[in-house]
Amino acid sequence: MILNTGGRTDTVQYYSQWLLNRFREGYVLSRNPMFPNNVSRIELAPATIDVVVFCSKDYSPILPHLNEISSRFRCFYHYTITAYGSDIEPRVPSIEASIDTCLRLSAMVGRERIAWRYDPVLLTEKYTIERHLDTFDRMATLLAPHVGRCIFSFVEVYKKLEFNMPELRPINAQQRQALAEGLGRIARQHCLKLQTCGTAESYDTYGIEHSGCMTTQLFHDALGIDFKRMTNQGNRAGCRCMESRGLGDYNSCPNGCRYCYANRDHLQAMRNYALHDPTSPLLLGHLRSTDIVRPLRQVSITTTEPTLF
Repeated sequence: MILNTGGRTDTVQYYSQWLLNRFREGYVLSRNPMFPNNVSRIELAPATIDVVVFCSKDYSPILPHLNEISSRFRCFYHYTITAYGSDIEPRVPSIEASIDTCLRLSAMVGRERIAWRYDPVLLTEKYTIERHLDTFDRMATLLAPHVGRCIFSFVEVYKKLEFNMPELRPINAQQRQALAEGLGRIARQHCLKLQTCGTAESYDTYGIEHSGCMTTQLFHDALGIDFKRMTNQGNRAGCRCMESRGLGDYNSCPNGCRYCYANRDHLQAMRNYALHDPTSPLLLGHLRSTDIVRPLRQVSITTTEPTLF
């Protein structure tokens, strides 16, 4: 089983103590987003969790204690560092601070286990194609020696985003090609492996791998894992990722990123954040009398025996 700790909210940045407590106690409870009274109990055991996947915009809160998890589980780390400032990502650390933390993480876990996420790529009057390429070049200069790859995708324009970001400009096919060509050229100059995720179009002409951010090949290359034969199902058009299980709740990330798909309402996210108890097995609040708790069916999908790192 692949455990995704950051698909619903940034557990590393805002809930690191809770995350550490759950691994110490050996289990976590997770509400079904569609049926909130249905709660799954996930056993945090190396025998059935093949990879723990982190995805965060700030690893500094967990770095001093990360070894508690990484010494017992195979771990892979997505680090999102974009070109945007506080006008779009209000409570995300600066580019400079993020790069510094990423370098510290790399020194701890090794570059092959880290993917730098430069996504979503979006356009506004301020964030133009030229600005993206200039910022990406400066960031790649510092990050390329310390990360195994870079993953990018184009913003997915959904109804809520039209309200949250009225200044957003649609990205047409020609602009996508220009961005892909520029990003690919810069990546080659820095010997940085570049790939897409959740993008239906292929840009292999520019040396960009058409793949996913959680695939059997990625985990094999980074962690030396051999998986049983399976199909990468994906969860949306263009997605080539393998199936994973998520922790936590949507509408609970205080970062306030205006393009976020996981927060329906940023004010509600802050109200939900106030319900957090680091000692609870649930990310938000506690079990209710109406909740039905069932153990999650957990099966290893690898042919590689788990080892200590």
